[in-house]
Parts: sequence; C-alpha cells; structure tokens
Amino acid sequence: QAQLVESGGGWVQAGGSLRLSCAASGIIFSLNSMGWYRQPPGKLREFVARGTNYADSVKGRFTISRDNARNTVYLQMNSLKPEDTAVYYCYARFGGIDYWGKGTLVTVSS
Repeated sequence: QAQLVESGGGWVQAGGSLRLSCAASGIIFSLNSMGWYRQPPGKLREFVARGTNYADSVKGRFTISRDNARNTVYLQMNSLKPEDTAVYYCYARFGGIDYWGKGTLVTVSS
C-alpha cells in the first residue's frame, strides 16, 4: 500500500526558507504525478505545485524537485511570507487513485 510521509515543516521568519520532503513508499510515482497542496488556517485546501505547474501565489519562490533514488519529492520554499502559513500536504496520483500525506505545518512569522 502506498504511503506518503512529509517532513521539514516548522517555524520561520518572513523572508526565510524551508525545504519540505515527501517520502513515498509502496509505489514509484513519477514527478508529474506528485505535488503539494496546503491548507491555511480557516481556509480550504489549495494547490501549490505539481510537475512543472505552480500556483500564481508561489511562482518564482517555490520549486518542486525529485530524488528518484529516494522516491522523494521536495518543495523548496524561499522568500516565505506570513500568508504561506499552512499545513502542507504531499499528494500523488497512481492508477486513478489519489494519495495524501498527513501534512506538515509551516508557520511564517512577520
């Protein structure tokens, strides 16, 4: 059974950087089938990045990448803003099934 486990969340001051990791097990996902979503406090879950696509709010600041040897996808987040505060979820799709991690909290203070 496929599992996605996120790590790397935490607290950072505005302007800082964090790198999130998502380790996949059970299935080897392609980069284009993996991505990141986030859920800010009190709001709905929203798209962040997947494959080569990025939400407008993070373009130029966030970069998604993959380590095939580790079956891990990363989200490098630079120039963080308080509005980036959210629980970040790893997402993958395989065989018509959506998989989600449990999330990792990112808090950006002003």
